[in-house]
Amino acid sequence: MSEVGTRSVNNDRLKTLTINIYKALGMSEDNAEFTAEVQVRTDLRGVDSHGVAMLARYYEGFTGKLIEPRPQISVVRESQTTALVDGGNGLGHPVSGFCMEICMEKAERMGAAFVTARNSNHFGPAGYYPMMALPRDMIGICMTNYSVPFVVPTFGSKPMFATNPIGIAIPADKEPPFVLDMATSTVAVGKLAIAMRKEEPIPEGWAMDSSGEPTTDPRVGLDSRRLTPLGGTRELGSHKGYGLAVMVDVLSGVLSGAAYGDLMEREGTLGTNPANVGHFFGAIRVDSFRPLDEFKAAMDDMLRALKNSPRAEGHDRIYVAGEIEYECEQERLKNGIPLNQKVVNDLERIAGELGVSFDI
Repeated sequence: MSEVGTRSVNNDRLKTLTINIYKALGMSEDNAEFTAEVQVRTDLRGVDSHGVAMLARYYEGFTGKLIEPRPQISVVRESQTTALVDGGNGLGHPVSGFCMEICMEKAERMGAAFVTARNSNHFGPAGYYPMMALPRDMIGICMTNYSVPFVVPTFGSKPMFATNPIGIAIPADKEPPFVLDMATSTVAVGKLAIAMRKEEPIPEGWAMDSSGEPTTDPRVGLDSRRLTPLGGTRELGSHKGYGLAVMVDVLSGVLSGAAYGDLMEREGTLGTNPANVGHFFGAIRVDSFRPLDEFKAAMDDMLRALKNSPRAEGHDRIYVAGEIEYECEQERLKNGIPLNQKVVNDLERIAGELGVSFDI
C-alpha cells in the first residue's frame, strides 16, 4: 500500500514517547520499556498494523479498567520443561516477555521447553517473541488467540475464533534468520485498519459483510467481524487455515485455561470482563539435535537455494519469511519510520491527555 499521509519519525524518539505514555498509564518502567521496544521494533520491521498504531486501542483498555497496568504475573505450575503463567490481566507484551524468558531458561537446561499463559491481553506481533530466542541460537515458537471472534469457520457464517497467529524464528549464519509471522486468517485485522486509515479498498476475499458476502470495504469488514480463514474458500484450502486456527486455540486457550473461540460471547462477558487471552511459547536448543555450525550452514544453503531458484515470469526476486522485514528495518533505521498521520494524531492526543511531552 502507498505511504500517503505519513510522517517520518525517528525510532529512538518514538520509543521514548511510547515509554513515557505507558509510564503515565501506570506501567512499571521495565514493562513500559519492554512494551515500547516491541512496538517500535515492529514498526521498524514494517509491520505497521501491530506497532505503535495499537497504542490507542491499549489506551482505551487501560482507561476503561479492562487492562491492569501493574499486573501480578506469576507461575501457576511448572515442570522442568513446561510452565503455566497467569498474566494478572496485564498487557500481553510484558506477560509474553516473562513467558519467553522462562521458556528459554528451561530450554537452555533441558534442550526444549514450552510455556502457556492465561489471563493476558493482546501482545502485538507474534514474530517478536520467537526472535528473542535467536541470540541464544534457539528456535523460537509463539502462538496466541484472542477473545473477540473475527474469523468464520469454513462453510460457516458466524465468527467463531480470532486470527490466531503463529510465529517462528530460526537462526541462520550469514543469511538473515527465517522469521515467519502469520495469521491463520487470510489477513490480520490490523491490515483492515491500515486500509481504513488510508481510505483504500481491500482485496476481495479478505473479509465478508454481515450477510456473508465478500466486501472490499475495510470498514464493512471490521464492523461485521467476518474475516475468512487462510485460503479464503474451501476450493482454495480454507479448511487448512480453519484447522490451524483451532490448533492455536487449543494450545493457547484450552491448554492454558484462557478464553477460546466464542466462549466469552456465549457467556455474555465479551467487552465487559478482562479479555483472558492465552499464549503459547516454545524454545528449542539447536545443538540438542546437531552441531550448531552444521545447522546454520545448512540453513544458509537452504535459504540461498530458495532465493536462487528459477523465478516466475515477471518477477525478479524470491523472498523467504522475514527477509522483507529485515531489509525494511535496515532502511527505517536510517530514514525513519513512516507513521500514518492518523496514528501521529492519536499519539499526540493521548500524550496531551496524560500530560506527556510530545516530541517525535
